[in-house]
Amino acid sequence: MNITGIIPARMDSSRFPGKPLAVICDRAMIYHVYHRSKMARVLDEIYIATCDKKIKDYCEKNNMNVIMTKNTHQMASDRASEAMKKIEKEKNKKIDIVVMIQGDEPMVFPEMIGLSLKPMLEDSAVSVVNLVSPVKNEKEAEDSNAVKVVFDKGGNALYFSRDPIPSGRKTKKTPIRYKQVPIIPFRRDFLIKFNELSRTPLEIVESVDMLRLLEHGYKVKTAVSEFITYGVDTPGDLKRVEGLMKDDPLISRYREGKQ
Repeated sequence: MNITGIIPARMDSSRFPGKPLAVICDRAMIYHVYHRSKMARVLDEIYIATCDKKIKDYCEKNNMNVIMTKNTHQMASDRASEAMKKIEKEKNKKIDIVVMIQGDEPMVFPEMIGLSLKPMLEDSAVSVVNLVSPVKNEKEAEDSNAVKVVFDKGGNALYFSRDPIPSGRKTKKTPIRYKQVPIIPFRRDFLIKFNELSRTPLEIVESVDMLRLLEHGYKVKTAVSEFITYGVDTPGDLKRVEGLMKDDPLISRYREGKQ
C-alpha cells in the first residue's frame, strides 16, 4: 500500500499572510511540519503542495519534496488532490492513501500520523479519518479557530462546529470536548469524490469542509490523539508555539539542515 503525505501550503492567508515561511526556532514553519511528518514510518513519501514560488524555492533549497499546483484552489483538499495526481504521473505509481497534513501544525508528532491511519488500515470500509484531541480549557473551547467535533460511540463524527460543542449549559460540569487536528487521511478515490461534491449549507455556515461529507450522507471516522499540540493561525499563536517548541526533543533530530 502506497501512503503519501501531502502538506498544502500557500502564502496568501487572510489571517496571517506569509505564514508557511514564518520563522519558529530558526526554521520556517513549513520546515518543521515537513521534517516532523517525514519521521512517520507509515509514510512512503511526503510532499509540500503549493502555488507560491517563494515556498517552492525554499523547499528546493532545503531538499524538501515540493509540487506546484494551481493558484485557484480555495480548499486544501483541492490542492492535495491536484498534487496527488501530479505525483502519481511523475512516479508512474498509484497512491492508495493520501494523508493531508495542514502546513500550520509545526508541533505535529510523527506518531499522530500513525494514529490517524489506524482506523483506515484496520477497516477497508473507512474512507476518511479526522484526528481529534481533547480541548484543554474553556479558552480553547471558545476559540473559533479550533474546530470542535462530537462523535458517536463508534467514533463516527456527528457534527463539527467552531462554537463549543456540546454546550454544557444544562449541566454543572464542563463537558469533555474534542477539537479537530488537521491530519486527515483520505483513500485516493474518496479524496477525488470529496472534491466533486457540491458545497453544503452547514459547511458554509460553520466554515468546516468536513460537514460537506456528513450532509451528503458519508461517514467521517475519528481517531483520538492525546498529544498536546497547537496550530498557528495568528502571529500570537506563532509566539506561543515557538516558546513551547524551544525544548522540543524532536527538533535536534532534523534542524541541522540548511535554513
